[in-house]
Amino acid sequence: MGVRSVGHAVFAATMIALGILILIKGDVTTVWPPAPRGVPARELLVHLSGIISLACGIGLLWQRAAGLAARVLLASFLLWFLLFRARDIFRAPTAQDTWSGYGETAVMMAGAWVLYAWFAAEWDRQRLGFATGEKGLGIARVLYGLAMIPFGVAHFTYLKETAGLVPAWLPWHLVWAYFFGCTFLAAGVAVLTRVYARLAASLSAVQIGMFTVLVWVPIVAAGSRNAFVWSETFLSVTLTAAAWLVADSYRLGPDPS
Repeated sequence: MGVRSVGHAVFAATMIALGILILIKGDVTTVWPPAPRGVPARELLVHLSGIISLACGIGLLWQRAAGLAARVLLASFLLWFLLFRARDIFRAPTAQDTWSGYGETAVMMAGAWVLYAWFAAEWDRQRLGFATGEKGLGIARVLYGLAMIPFGVAHFTYLKETAGLVPAWLPWHLVWAYFFGCTFLAAGVAVLTRVYARLAASLSAVQIGMFTVLVWVPIVAAGSRNAFVWSETFLSVTLTAAAWLVADSYRLGPDPS
């Protein structure tokens, strides 16, 4: 076993669960940007994404396969981003959903990139040195920092909806919505400027995790069968694990072994 952090283990387990879910349902969830219905060989792409997620999740838990698994997973996220997220940036550049979708994918790419930087084989370090080691971690952190900006803006754009997700037992729902919007923005700026970046990455990971535990887990635990709820729960868990990996990258560095 080559598990180097709790975030690594949770991220790998989430990829395994996601792969199984995709193969059972025969469709992608919001974790993978959905391929439009008219895309050629769409069903093949869906099943391939499930196989990649499952195989890479297992590979990430095996030290000898972790480098290859991280490389394939990162390449898959990059490819899906270019095919199905980037086009939205050009088609609807002012839409909040476009940038929120970018942020979600960017956080997951950041987590995968941390793993790739950690487990890169000699071939990768020689030919793709810009994407491995400390340079690779730098790219992952920039992706993560940029993702925090649309997350923060979304809290203000969808203020009413965000406040509605705050647990009923907490007072001042609007205050919490404003607060977390500001903290996401602050985290993004801190990571990008490298001012208290480690603290910002850690606190933002905790914040995403709190959202998972306080919002989505209680809904699922209450017995919800809503596909959107389950999809958002998987997405939130994956984002938490990916954010955790970025935070770990400051503590463990490019070679935590």
